[in-house]
Amino acid sequence: MDVKELFSDKVKHLEGSAIREMFKLMAKPEIISFAGGSPDSALFPNRELAEISDRILKEQGPLALQYGVTEGYTPLREWVVDRLSSQGIDCSFDNTIIVSGGQQGIDLAAKSLLNAGDGVICEEPSFIGGLNCFRSYNAEIYGVPVESDGIDTDRLEEILKAHDNIKILYTIATFQNPSGITMSYEKRKRVLELAEKYNIIVFEDNPYGELRFSGEPVPTLKSMDKSGRVVYFGSFSKILSPGMRIGFTTAEPELIGKMVICKQVQDVHTPVLTQMIAHEFVTNYSIDEHISKISKVYGKKCEQMMSLMDEIFPDCVEHTRPEGGLFLFCTMPDGIDSKKLLNAAIERNVAFVPGATTMVDADKVYSSFRMNYSMASEEQIDKGVRILAEVLKDALAAL
Repeated sequence: MDVKELFSDKVKHLEGSAIREMFKLMAKPEIISFAGGSPDSALFPNRELAEISDRILKEQGPLALQYGVTEGYTPLREWVVDRLSSQGIDCSFDNTIIVSGGQQGIDLAAKSLLNAGDGVICEEPSFIGGLNCFRSYNAEIYGVPVESDGIDTDRLEEILKAHDNIKILYTIATFQNPSGITMSYEKRKRVLELAEKYNIIVFEDNPYGELRFSGEPVPTLKSMDKSGRVVYFGSFSKILSPGMRIGFTTAEPELIGKMVICKQVQDVHTPVLTQMIAHEFVTNYSIDEHISKISKVYGKKCEQMMSLMDEIFPDCVEHTRPEGGLFLFCTMPDGIDSKKLLNAAIERNVAFVPGATTMVDADKVYSSFRMNYSMASEEQIDKGVRILAEVLKDALAAL
């Protein structure tokens, strides 16, 4: 039997994430990987989390290991609401839930809102997890370029005018994945104006927003939202631990209610144990000190990578200049296929994410690629960027 013939329309066209495939390469000790999107595991608060885990299992084991409520562990939900409220976001206990990572929040909201053929506008480039989520619901996806100060709002309105099927705009407005770019305050206002004018919902995915290491903070779209159009997704993955799989979503109560029902179908609830561990850490230890510490490390690594690129990359290769987050994006002259460039780099034990992975049409040729600076050591950054500079020079010479 050829099971491929039985695949549903929702998944038969999906391709595995090239980024996830990169993890197979990362298992090889000789590979210098700029391809992943993980935080630096050396910065995890292992000792504190071990102490917390031991204490919870000894003192509250029956609660931690039992089924929990779908909406999330109450003390953690209350903490998230207080945290978001302190950041200017109008939310409440009843419209905020804990999910199994920010990715699940996106999927639950998309499942609750999208019919086949509905339109979703995504930044281009964008996060592969978001793109594949919308593809899995047979949405029509429209890409809008990301400029140096965020999404091209003129092009955004052109697409909204031209298509009456659009229901959602998906954006990572702060330290965007994969570009590292932050949307300006003026463009955020314009995005909300357009959402109101054309009656669409905005998905604001903000897993990196607390990881600022330079520049001035910009208010979240959700904190600027006056009509309940923004669905906000946050996560503990980048500020505490991705393996704990804890995220959160806040939105209008009616949407949250549907998402809760969908979550009951998916996984019933996020593990109570990891929620309890996270809650004790953020209440009895200083999460802000921890975020400050890891942000400084990422800022140092980012500066090292950018400075070296400025010094030794060919002048025609440009890169973004993030003020936070985990990524920067490189753009080469037309004619260089970043997928082929990746093959050449891997032969020299360096990996990155080719631009096609981050685009709406992944089959086209793109002369761009994503670099992650959080996972590699300073020594690996120095060695890997130097190797990549040679690979780029070889590719340009062959044009």
